[in-house]
Amino acid sequence: MSAVCMMASRKHGTLYIGVTSDLLLRVSQHREGAPDGFTKRLV
Repeated sequence: MSAVCMMASRKHGTLYIGVTSDLLLRVSQHREGAPDGFTKRLV
């Protein structure tokens, strides 16, 4: 099953919208700044 995730770099920051099959893993990766990619470059 896929999930759409919407995350922000910070309050009033850049909004990231993506699709993932493992939402809990993706949220964890976003908070830790891994993997290298779009959200890591913005912080």
